[in-house]
Amino acid sequence: MKKRILVLSLSIGFFACNQTAKEVPEGNEIILTEVAEEPTKPEETEIWGPTPKIVTVDSRTGIPSDAIVLFDGSNFDQWISAKDSTAVKWDLNTDGSMTVKDKAGDIQTKRDFGSVQLHLEWRSNPAKRLSGQNRSNSGVFLQNRYEVQILDNNDNDTYVNGQVGSIYKQSIPLAKASSPTGDWNTYDIIYHQPVFSSNGELTQKATITVLHNGVLVQDHYQIKGTTEYIGWPKNTAHGKQPIKLQDHQDQSGVSYKNIWVRELLD
Repeated sequence: MKKRILVLSLSIGFFACNQTAKEVPEGNEIILTEVAEEPTKPEETEIWGPTPKIVTVDSRTGIPSDAIVLFDGSNFDQWISAKDSTAVKWDLNTDGSMTVKDKAGDIQTKRDFGSVQLHLEWRSNPAKRLSGQNRSNSGVFLQNRYEVQILDNNDNDTYVNGQVGSIYKQSIPLAKASSPTGDWNTYDIIYHQPVFSSNGELTQKATITVLHNGVLVQDHYQIKGTTEYIGWPKNTAHGKQPIKLQDHQDQSGVSYKNIWVRELLD
């Protein structure tokens, strides 16, 4: 008579526990399984390592100690033109912010990023110029292709998968949490990059969580692919890519400040 042993492991897998064997008939074979008993001592469910790294938060700026500061209001050192990698031509303001310069083009980080925690603050144009998609339109692109929409939707309706807080043309936000027109907004974004096989096939979709002014508006949404203006999402294999801010080229007047990022391990 043949026997084979199957060992059932617990997902935490770090502590030892007593096990009992049980014979289960299966056709002409006997399957010997091992089943974990309920722990009887507190130390049997204690895990002592690895210990999390220590991260402190600056009490003045709110920036974590392991963050990369992308914009602190003093210069464009971390950014280049997305069009031709030349110097940024947006306006650097005396209040520590920057403002999109119309038709100057998108800007992107000099560094490439994968999975990140991203914080930024943005402000719509106090002058309610234009309407619909042309009122204070900009966007934050993760890996240069997945857009979180920025738009002034106060008394200004548009298609809901393109409104403020949407994953553009894909995911409608769970709520509209906009500040009054001309006031500052915050985006806190948790993004995990997609995974591709060695032959370029998508094996795991990117996911994104967005808090707008502290309100959850995207909850671990699985991104379908590139956020296209026209057409369906595309999934071409890629690695780390820049973070991009959009010049929508409509005199939007959107401003940004206090941008930092933490790189996450997948």
